[in-house]
Amino acid sequence: MSGLKIIPQGEVAVLEWDLPGEKVNKLSSPVMMALDKILDELKASSYKAVVIISRKSKIFIAGADINEIVDIKEKNDAREKAASGQRILSKFEDLPMPVVAAINGACLGGGCELVLACDYRIASDDRSTQIGLPETKLGIIPGFGGCVRLPRVIGLQAALDIILAGKSVDSRKASKLGLVDAVVPSNLLEKEAIKYAKEIASKGKRRKQFSAKGAANKFLESFLGRPIVFSQAKKSVLKLTKGHYPAVLKAIEVVNKTYGMSNRDKALAIEAEGFSEVAITDVSKNLIRIFFMTEAIKKQNGVDNPGVKPRTISHMGVLGAGTMGGGIAQLGADKGIEVRVKDLSPDALSKAFIAAQKIWQKKFERRRMDKYEFKKKMDLISGGLDYAGFKRLDLVVEAIVEDMNIKKKVIGETASQCREDCIIATNTSSLSVTEMANGHPRPENFVGMHFFNPVHKMPLVEVIRGEKTSDEVTATIFELSKRMGKIPVVVRDGPGFIVNRLLLPYLNEAVYLFEEGYSVEDIDKAYLKFGMPMGPLRLLDEIGIDVAVKVAKIFHQAFGERAEPCKIMTKMADNKDRFGVKSGKGFYTYDERGRQQAVDPKIYEACGLPTPSKKVTNAEELVHRGVFAMVNEAMIALEEKIVDTYDQVDLGMIMGTGFPPFRGGLMKYAESVGFNKIADDLEVFSSRYGKRHKPSQALVRAAKK
Repeated sequence: MSGLKIIPQGEVAVLEWDLPGEKVNKLSSPVMMALDKILDELKASSYKAVVIISRKSKIFIAGADINEIVDIKEKNDAREKAASGQRILSKFEDLPMPVVAAINGACLGGGCELVLACDYRIASDDRSTQIGLPETKLGIIPGFGGCVRLPRVIGLQAALDIILAGKSVDSRKASKLGLVDAVVPSNLLEKEAIKYAKEIASKGKRRKQFSAKGAANKFLESFLGRPIVFSQAKKSVLKLTKGHYPAVLKAIEVVNKTYGMSNRDKALAIEAEGFSEVAITDVSKNLIRIFFMTEAIKKQNGVDNPGVKPRTISHMGVLGAGTMGGGIAQLGADKGIEVRVKDLSPDALSKAFIAAQKIWQKKFERRRMDKYEFKKKMDLISGGLDYAGFKRLDLVVEAIVEDMNIKKKVIGETASQCREDCIIATNTSSLSVTEMANGHPRPENFVGMHFFNPVHKMPLVEVIRGEKTSDEVTATIFELSKRMGKIPVVVRDGPGFIVNRLLLPYLNEAVYLFEEGYSVEDIDKAYLKFGMPMGPLRLLDEIGIDVAVKVAKIFHQAFGERAEPCKIMTKMADNKDRFGVKSGKGFYTYDERGRQQAVDPKIYEACGLPTPSKKVTNAEELVHRGVFAMVNEAMIALEEKIVDTYDQVDLGMIMGTGFPPFRGGLMKYAESVGFNKIADDLEVFSSRYGKRHKPSQALVRAAKK
């Protein structure tokens, strides 16, 4: 059963989409075959107009079946897949009667390409309505006509903005762009669409043409102005992606070749060829793998027993109104949770309120929320200097100073002020959750919930199980993290958990490179070229040199010589004026707003080093020294069962550190390089640079396999 059905409404045919047994409608091969036959029926019918509508809740059409794209290995297969979809969707354009798409919910990828082939589009005002082309996020380009039709509907500049960013727009923005012709209340969508279809049928099949407004836009859309648009688009894309993502460059090329072309079929053939070139790349396969990993999280509960049900969190407390505490409070309130913040002073509390207000203010200014919603969310956050109101809390997140003794004392005190079943979660980055649980009278209700800074932007949450943390509590925090829009990864207790444990040897190695005489610029440049979003020395400034040294000492104590911190880092931490961004200088200098200025020329003298003279003759080796150190530590962590799978490592490193997604994640990258090469190179590094590089037995075993 395809889930496609024609329901006659007088002279209007309503084409219903409702795939049986599926939560979403998608353009799989069987559905496309069924659609092809229905279009032939409509072409031969006497209907005056067609309305397309979905019967899924908050879903129009989610796109093509991504599983079918994964299976494509050859260019010819990819080209044929795209051409087949284009041919079927073009039948909408060629029907003798006008076609109106009635859009409610997600209309993405192939779904968006389908409605672009329709004559008119009406969208509901429901918040779930999002229209867009996310293909470039999967390393491909729109291949069912999106590159050809979207510029013709909304113009070159707006179309490139959507295609290159792989983004979607809500119905209000879609109307402003001309992507939809009308926006109506969701409960009136079908009625209005049928009425609209009847009105336009009486006037004959006509399609609105895009017309640029304003002299500047008219020039940029013209034959003379287009080269400027494409040149700027390419420059912007290369600055952002460093050329690592071929799909966005291919999209620019395809739109450039096809925009203004009168021969539709020739333009679509160019698009199909472009699609075939990027669909078979490793980058595309890696990005699709990441997509599947994040989608799998939605179906998981964070524990081995699928029958464990999470508790509902309606009231939440936050201990500590600092940067992290304020961010956590804002995130909870943003998702409709009542939040009570506790700190030691009114000034500290006010900072939490101000931090939350600033985030929502930006949304308000961008018209992503109205005044009523703004006030409603702010009203969900309250605060105080005592435990008033804590008896009604379902969860308390502790975000105070990283000191074990202080944390244990505060946790025990808090537990005495809460219900017996209240969960207490610690937002720690390195301290033992199991040891901290000794401060809680009911350790089964104690868990780690490690957010990354800034809380409202960083997508990862490490859910840390102590030795006695219950399945129910783990599942509750896992589900809450998803509700907050985060990607949760469950990890077992251990120094640095997974992300910081792997990150520290990487950062430490960058400081060793600095000590050896490489310049700050050359070290960071090598890693930026590899694809990291920020160089390791710049990242150290962001984290805070003092914080990094504190964690490095914990690791050294736990892991011995393989985690020996570079003495330069310790020396920098002794200088309170050189902690990084928060003190205005570290390896780089920063203005009063924390914006990076330049490498501090005095950094070498401050560390007792001569001006760097060492030239980079092998940038790959510089990168491998840091990245292979992470792989080595990951293999040990996997063997110790800190996490269970490569996927967990990869999600943690991508979402928590920005490890380049196009490489598929740390472990996917290690597989592509080969564990044997990594083990061999680490042996060489060990003989040259120190025992910290010695390949672990876990890595050696993987290399032998």
